[in-house]
Amino acid sequence: MDDLAALKSLGLELPTAAYILGSIVFGLIGWAAFRQGRKSGRRRTVWLGVGLMIYPYAISRTWLLYAVGIALCVGLVLDRESG
Repeated sequence: MDDLAALKSLGLELPTAAYILGSIVFGLIGWAAFRQGRKSGRRRTVWLGVGLMIYPYAISRTWLLYAVGIALCVGLVLDRESG
């Protein structure tokens, strides 16, 4: 228990279950978009997929994880409708 208190005093906290779930869900959506983009030759879809897989490593707030993930997913939908 002292280890958790020491980590918290350094500003490090364990992620919540909602954060872990969001990371997994958006990572899987990104992986699927990446594969679909490579099969169809759509570069924008590939890069949106890569973004969905990588961005959870750079964001530590749960609400921001979901906001960026939803925005990138909207980008995927708009990309699919445009082509």
